Amino acid sequence: MKIAKTVLLTALLAAGLACGGYNSNSTQNTPPGPGTMPNITALAPNSANSPGAAFVLTVNGTNFNTTATINWNAAAQATTKYVSTNQLTVTIPASDVATPGTATVTVTNPAVAGGRYGGGTLAETSNSMTFTIN
Repeated sequence: MKIAKTVLLTALLAAGLACGGYNSNSTQNTPPGPGTMPNITALAPNSANSPGAAFVLTVNGTNFNTTATINWNAAAQATTKYVSTNQLTVTIPASDVATPGTATVTVTNPAVAGGRYGGGTLAETSNSMTFTIN
């Protein structure tokens, strides 16, 4: 039985290494999994004039998933584009900056279903930042 356990352990380790396995020296910019809490550190630009044209909003921060969504006044923006784990972009339509005021910007990393045994993750929404419309 001891030999069978050793053979099985060896096969599992080999399979893990063949799939990329764990590398403590990895320097890749790997995005976090869904359900990880994103954090916004800056908006660029952080203001616009009203009435204005459509523009590209860049959201900088940390822990952005590849399927994260930028929210503008709590409305998910379907045109969100993943740039890196630290940056997302979205085109904000002119209609969203037609009236002076402010807009609240957040980022949501999606939920993951629990699978066969449960244990999924909830969607996680970042801190909010204010975009000013002059």
